[in-house]
Amino acid sequence: MSVAHPIIAVTGSSGAGTSTVKQAFSDMFRREGIRPVVIEGDSFHRYDRQTMKEKTAEYEAQSKILTHFGPEANELEKLEALFREYSERGTGKKRLYIHNEEEGEPYGQAPGTFTPWEPIDSNSHLLFYEGLHGGVVTDQVNVARYVDLLVGVVPVVNLEWIQKIHRDCLNRGYSSEAVVQIILKRMPDYVHYITPQFSHTHINFQRVPLVDTSNPFIARDIPTPDESKVVIRFRDPHMADFPYYLNMLKDSYMSRANTLVVPGGKMGLAMEIVLTPVIHDIMEKKRVRG
Repeated sequence: MSVAHPIIAVTGSSGAGTSTVKQAFSDMFRREGIRPVVIEGDSFHRYDRQTMKEKTAEYEAQSKILTHFGPEANELEKLEALFREYSERGTGKKRLYIHNEEEGEPYGQAPGTFTPWEPIDSNSHLLFYEGLHGGVVTDQVNVARYVDLLVGVVPVVNLEWIQKIHRDCLNRGYSSEAVVQIILKRMPDYVHYITPQFSHTHINFQRVPLVDTSNPFIARDIPTPDESKVVIRFRDPHMADFPYYLNMLKDSYMSRANTLVVPGGKMGLAMEIVLTPVIHDIMEKKRVRG
C-alpha cells in the first residue's frame, strides 16, 4: 500500500457488474479532478486469442484445463510487479488487449492481440485496475498487499451462470450445452483463484436476484436490477457511515452490523455514495504526504 501512489482495484468476473462500478469510478474521478492510470485485467493475459486457443487444445490433449481464471493463462507476476513499482515510485508499464475491431482500429491491430508495452502516465494521481485478479494471492504472488482500496463485484453464482449463458449464446453463437461445459471446466480455477479474493476486499457489492434461479441452465431471462437486491459488505464497519447511507438510499436497510442491503436498481448510486468519501480520504492523505 502507498499513500503517495495509491492503487484502487475492482475485482470480479465478466458480467458481474464491474462495468457499473467502473463507470461509477469514472464519474467520481471526473468530478474530483483525479487523473488515474487505468489498467485492464485482460492486458495481463499470457496469450493472445489465437495462441490461447492453441494452448487450450494442448492442455486438453493432456487431460488438463487452461482458463483465464487461473495463473497459467495470466502474467500475474507482471501484474504484481506493476503494482509494486507504482506503489513505490508511481511508474510502470501497461498495454491493451484488443477486444474488437473498433478498439483495434486506432492501433491498426486485429481483435485478440495486444498493443506494445508502454510507460504509464507519470503525472497520474492513482492507479485504477479493473479485472479478474486485482486481489489475487497465490503461493507465488500477492497482488492484494499493494492495493489501498480493493472492491469486489460479484453476483450470486447462479446469476453469474445465467448471465454467461445468455451472453455467450447471444454474442458468440455458442449453444447452451457448450457454455455449460465451459462453466464446468472453469470452476476449479474459479474456486481456487477468484472466490478467495472476496475475502481480501475492503468492500463487496453482490447482486442477489429476487426471482427463482434454482436451475440457471434453463433460465429464459436474466433477472433485471429491479428484480434484485445488492448486498454491500464492509470488511471494517468503522469505515462505513451507515446512518448516512440509510438516509441517502431509499428502501435500504442493514442485515448485519457490517452489511447494507439496497435495491438493485440503485447499485450505481450506492457505489458513488459509499466510495466517494473513501476516495476523498485517499486523496487527502496523498495531498498531506505530498
